[in-house]
Amino acid sequence: MSERLVVVGGGMAAVRLVEELTARSYDGSMTVLADEQQAPYNRILLSAVLEGTHGVDAITLRPASWFDAHGVELRLGARVLDVDRERREVMLVDGTRIGFDRLVLATGSIPTLPPIRGLVRMDGSLHPKVHAFRSLADCRGLDAAAAPGARAVVVGGGLLGLQVARALAVRGLHTEVVEGAEHLLASQLGEPGGRVLARDLRRLGTSVYTGARVVRMTEAGVRLDNGYELSADLIVLTAGGRPSTALARRAGLMVRRGVVVDSDLRSVTDDRVHAIGDCAEHRRRVTGFVPPAWEQAGVLASVLCGGAERYDGSRSVARLRATDLEVAVLGDPEHAAGEVVEMTNPIAGSHRRLVVEGGVIVAAALVGDLSRVGLITQLYDRGTVLGPDEPGQLLLGEPAAAPVALPDEAEVCACAGVTAGTIRGCSSFDACREGTRATTGCGGCESVVRRLLDEAEPASLSRA
Repeated sequence: MSERLVVVGGGMAAVRLVEELTARSYDGSMTVLADEQQAPYNRILLSAVLEGTHGVDAITLRPASWFDAHGVELRLGARVLDVDRERREVMLVDGTRIGFDRLVLATGSIPTLPPIRGLVRMDGSLHPKVHAFRSLADCRGLDAAAAPGARAVVVGGGLLGLQVARALAVRGLHTEVVEGAEHLLASQLGEPGGRVLARDLRRLGTSVYTGARVVRMTEAGVRLDNGYELSADLIVLTAGGRPSTALARRAGLMVRRGVVVDSDLRSVTDDRVHAIGDCAEHRRRVTGFVPPAWEQAGVLASVLCGGAERYDGSRSVARLRATDLEVAVLGDPEHAAGEVVEMTNPIAGSHRRLVVEGGVIVAAALVGDLSRVGLITQLYDRGTVLGPDEPGQLLLGEPAAAPVALPDEAEVCACAGVTAGTIRGCSSFDACREGTRATTGCGGCESVVRRLLDEAEPASLSRA
């Protein structure tokens, strides 16, 4: 009997794993248990659906028919209640039991509610003005409530918060962002980059309050811990999230922040159980971004097919996908050891920081001008040794009149690791998406991919 593989989760890591296993002709049956009723979709692009530039079909990773065509059993609305490791079974909330030989946990992360008085009503429901933004259902609910001219307060100045804030502003809402840290994107950027980003947002009509927290709901909106009150018709929660590990804990697996795994992405408790994506913890680190989750999926597919590939946890790339805001972060530019080369131009709305150790780029942060992001990512990934003048030259960017001529080996899609040469070899944008998965992660590379293919970008797509 062939091996029975069960994947718990229907998100981006889970789908990538199935794609990789299918491409490698995995010798076993595959069952994917997704707790939403919707076919797997790209959560990173939910803000694009809210903004109106993408329809739901455009963010669908794979339709149900694709799973059928590849012999994969996809169960939608299948919420797992428990894992019985002794019997090697998972039990769904409806009582169904499904046996497995290998189990992959790809349960992602769950939002955490900030301590705001009045946020949750006596019956346990959220205040009617409050919206979470995690799922397609959340997106649809916010879409229905987002009337032009309304006032919206976005709680959280991280990547998701800024994407939602820009989407609402583009929709014609008066939008304000409240961030508890002293600057925006505090987990990815230092104070100079956060200051430039805040200035860009204000220039685009969005007010920014940093070093302040929402502490209670009021009749008119919200109150901050500095006593200031903001009127609001909508409050969107985007601050805080944690790995979804309740299922793993109940199963008796070792959990710290996430499910603890080794370089084979196996649970250190049970070698028949694996974890990938936001719920996995490797070398005391959890990721929270698409590129490492997809890298983990590729490594695990190799492991399950008998390959020698192992995960070292080195790749970390984050992109902000928001209209008129450009941010890319490689590694940990605020804490990485090395010499810092930095350039900030708040008037032009740009900030660039490279951390170089032994001539090698070990981290980078780019705000405003991403003309060199492909080349810098390539140098970062390859560990290329630079000359003493090269880091400074990299930060100068490109002349505005001249588009960047990317060499074939330059990485364009950081999420899927796709180079310019691979994209140029595709016959169309759709063929590129299908064959390479470029643009299906954060979506930040779409304009470059289309330029390389010389294919015009569609004007707009209808909202969900």
